[in-house]
Amino acid sequence: MAEEKIEIYDIMACNVFWNFPNTGLPQEQHKFLVAFHPTGGRPVPELIESIRAKGPDGYEKEIANQTFKAENCNGHIFDRTTNSHWYMLNLPEGFMKEGEYTIEVTGKDGIVRTMSRIQKDAPGQALLKAYKQVENEIHGSYRPADGSQLPDGTPLKDIEVTWKPLSELAGQDAYYIFRLSEGRNAKEFDTQNLAWWDNIFLQRFTTDPKAGLNRSGVTITNELKADTSYCHFTEITDSNAMGDTNMCIFQPHQTFRTAAKVTQGSEAEAATN
Repeated sequence: MAEEKIEIYDIMACNVFWNFPNTGLPQEQHKFLVAFHPTGGRPVPELIESIRAKGPDGYEKEIANQTFKAENCNGHIFDRTTNSHWYMLNLPEGFMKEGEYTIEVTGKDGIVRTMSRIQKDAPGQALLKAYKQVENEIHGSYRPADGSQLPDGTPLKDIEVTWKPLSELAGQDAYYIFRLSEGRNAKEFDTQNLAWWDNIFLQRFTTDPKAGLNRSGVTITNELKADTSYCHFTEITDSNAMGDTNMCIFQPHQTFRTAAKVTQGSEAEAATN
């Protein structure tokens, strides 16, 4: 067995437009994220002593070694699709300054690992300007429409969710990241237990260098539960590389409910796909 180790995969240090309604939080925020490779041994939270984010003019924040929850917006999330953890800290403190940001990871082995990126305002502001012009039109373009009950007989696997991208509505290139969990509303969306997500950051390296670019829909390849509410949101970014991202737009959550009755043919199709 290979020796376990802490190895940073990539980082994010970028602005966030928090377009979740009724949260009491400002829309202009920023965040830090550090993703790790699988350790080859114990989970990475057991190997970490501390994580610090540092930026211009003495800026410094701590990313906590705790479970990320909606209540704290600070901690680690386990990604079952890659068998690895990533840490995220959301800060409702306005957009960040331009400049170099570094995430510093100190392991219990005493070794300090770092990764840096340069935050730029212009790409993110161009994306945000385009989004604000058509945000209601994007929201209304989703199919299934928000709150839909899927008709009886609709298969539980390979459900398609579509929308109109910014490239079509505003002439702005962008990347799209779709996340889905069980839940009847945004409060029940569970980041720790996603039913499916469209990991364009991984696809960029494994299958498609342009993964997520001007994407107008996804096919949910996992089989979902019958007669169950699902909640999703689509994040819009200016890059499909974590370290190149300057802006993340968190669109409002939407929901649909799967078919209450699935025909035998649909069940057989789901079982064989």
